[in-house]
Amino acid sequence: PLASFTVSLHTMDNITVTIKLRPGIPQGCQIRVKYLSRYDLKIKPGENVTFTFTCKTPEEYFIMEIQKNIDCVSGPCPSGDVHLYPPGLPRLNRTFIWNVKASTKAGLELKFATPWLRQIEPGGTCPDFVSYNISSCIDTATVNIGTFCRGGSVSRVKLQGGLIMALYLPWNSSLITSGFNIANRSSIKRLCIIESTLKEESSVTLMSPNYPLGFPEDELMTWQFVVPSNMRASVFFHNYSLSNCERKEERVEYYIPGSVSNPEVFKLNDIQPANIAGSFNLSLQGCDQDAQNPGILRLLFQVVVQHPQIDENVTYLVDLSKEWDMTITIHSEGWPSRSPLMSEPVCLICKDPRTCDRALTLVSGAVYKISFLCKDVARLRITAEKKISCVDFWRCQGKIYGLSVPKIITQLPVRLHRFIWKLLAPEQINVEIMSLTLKLQQHVQEQRCNTSYSYSIVSSTPERDLNVGVFCPGGSIEKIQMRNNVTISLKTFGKGFLNESNRQDLKMSFVQHIKDECTFTVKPDPRAKLYLQTPNWPHGLPPYVSVSWYITVPSKQVARLGFSKDRVGVSCETGRAYVNIQEQRLGAEETVRREDEALPKPLQMYHNFWVNISNCKPVDKTHFALQFWVILAEKKIDLAVIIAVVSGTGLLVAIGLIVCCVKKKKKKSQNPMVGVYNANVNTQMPGKQGLFKKGRKNNESHVYAVIDDAMVYGHLLKESNGSVTPEVDVYRPFDGPVGSLPPSPPPLSFRKEIKLSRSVEEPPPLTETDHNAYTFAHQKLGEPEKNGDANEKSNGDTSTSLLENKEQDGSEE
Repeated sequence: PLASFTVSLHTMDNITVTIKLRPGIPQGCQIRVKYLSRYDLKIKPGENVTFTFTCKTPEEYFIMEIQKNIDCVSGPCPSGDVHLYPPGLPRLNRTFIWNVKASTKAGLELKFATPWLRQIEPGGTCPDFVSYNISSCIDTATVNIGTFCRGGSVSRVKLQGGLIMALYLPWNSSLITSGFNIANRSSIKRLCIIESTLKEESSVTLMSPNYPLGFPEDELMTWQFVVPSNMRASVFFHNYSLSNCERKEERVEYYIPGSVSNPEVFKLNDIQPANIAGSFNLSLQGCDQDAQNPGILRLLFQVVVQHPQIDENVTYLVDLSKEWDMTITIHSEGWPSRSPLMSEPVCLICKDPRTCDRALTLVSGAVYKISFLCKDVARLRITAEKKISCVDFWRCQGKIYGLSVPKIITQLPVRLHRFIWKLLAPEQINVEIMSLTLKLQQHVQEQRCNTSYSYSIVSSTPERDLNVGVFCPGGSIEKIQMRNNVTISLKTFGKGFLNESNRQDLKMSFVQHIKDECTFTVKPDPRAKLYLQTPNWPHGLPPYVSVSWYITVPSKQVARLGFSKDRVGVSCETGRAYVNIQEQRLGAEETVRREDEALPKPLQMYHNFWVNISNCKPVDKTHFALQFWVILAEKKIDLAVIIAVVSGTGLLVAIGLIVCCVKKKKKKSQNPMVGVYNANVNTQMPGKQGLFKKGRKNNESHVYAVIDDAMVYGHLLKESNGSVTPEVDVYRPFDGPVGSLPPSPPPLSFRKEIKLSRSVEEPPPLTETDHNAYTFAHQKLGEPEKNGDANEKSNGDTSTSLLENKEQDGSEE
């Protein structure tokens, strides 16, 4: 059988019980009174009602409110413990409401039994789902003082005039007492007083009435904090807003026992008092608001109580009087965190005994004496920032600025977390950073930084940021030139930075405009393999950005250059992406690869050389990210190579004599000249039979014919006076003397879909056999070269001068 409940209410108790359906729950259960079923039931004072439910789980369908009205205006106000009445109620989610009417000339006090209360934001829930809500009633206005859970520091609440106290209990709660009592007190002449008792190291979070809505206009309220005299309390405002005042001023006032200036007045945006010894009061005062635009006054704050620190009287001098555009922030680890609330105990930084915070910012041009209220200063960190700017290049020219952490920071007992340099330059002025002693190492997967600090470098424009990369000391990069504004962030790892900070040698200067977005000057370490990668790794270069590396090669060494993958891996929507490689020597050929071509195999570089990488506008989801490596080795002197070079020189002299003889015959006869092949002549170098795989004896590549001088040698002549026109358009993006500038990337107009033709294939990596004497391939008229001797053009500089002399002889005729 279903349980039966009887509720008997006395008239003098002035209690009303209401049972109704839970909002949003379908009508699956009813209340049966005698022979009638209904979905709600209201039992008034003086009534005696017996009822049952038509289901076994009524708590899933119904809620209950028990409201008691107490009149303290027309009669005496009851005092003492408040009981949960009447007994014998069904186990439903229930809310007990005590509505107390009182004169505004009187004050009511709610005193809570331990474990006291803890305030939460409206809409929050309590761990045991038991909550209290307190409201103040002045005339017809109702102000929500706050919502509270059990287990906190709020021990008493005093209110001016009447109040509404609501206690919410879930259906399965075992609480049998209200946990508070009501007392009649004299007028408090303010909206309310909230008492918070803190007996040990702890923290309490409190909110202004009606939070997060507005505090009542021109009202005053007070929080009383009871703190043992041997403890220290600090106040932190985490969330507040101000209303628009017509008269008076919104403020907070502190009454601190022993203070010479009670009350101490602060604005809400001031740093609030800290390191307060013992109990104190905090009051919030509103103002007369603008009727048209009142705004909102609200406050959420925290009070932290902890033991005094042994070294709170130890001060540190921070002299920033001679510094320019620098700020130093000392803060707790993890600051600023998403949640403004703190756990206890906290580390505080003080610039005077009562001005403390968990973060303190010091600015250049002043002198500070700071102290730390912290059990372990290892929990503190320093973040600093310095700006260096150049408006007029002629004033900045030649100046070198040191990018090292000042000693005023390293002498503090706090670990440096990050030091940021912001280098600001106009559009036509660029930034050069240099580390000539330690040099910089780029942090890549194959060579990770394992130092106590690193630099993160970002070049910025209003449109985009270019993450140049992460670098640490002890590498091969001497200089980096960058366009636009530059941000360098030094980040430390562990405690080793204090020992290494004295060795910093990073410097910067302002330089004239550079054509590339970024240029690196690299001097490889001969003892290690050097890895370099494009900026913005791994997301790829931005569209149309060009980056260059100038890599120096010692005279007695050779560099081997290789790429980490076979192709660039980018697809272009507009323009072309290029990789350009060129040695810094007169007549050096330029190795060029487009994004749709395979990257060159490892190359041997005997002189200083440039690597230039230029991006196009990539197709979505493709990006230009490239890594390459450089290894230095000692040059090998091969005696056979020397003999081959000497023999080759003699052979070229003989060929020159033959050509001269042919020219003399041409003067006597105008008939076409035909070269005669002598099968008995051996054109092979001794001991070099295996140089060509096809076998030069079989493929007749050593046979040559003199058909016409311009037809055979015209492609080698640099100055033909227009007499010879090349059959194809040869891509020559870099022309002129080779200096200290990188090879120019192709212009944007050139980066269209064109067929890039070359007269010869790219030369393979140089080997010791590449120093053989030059030979000429037999070629029929109108037919391309068919054999594999692809090194003829790359090694044709020696013969060019001889052919030019021969052509001059013919022109004189």
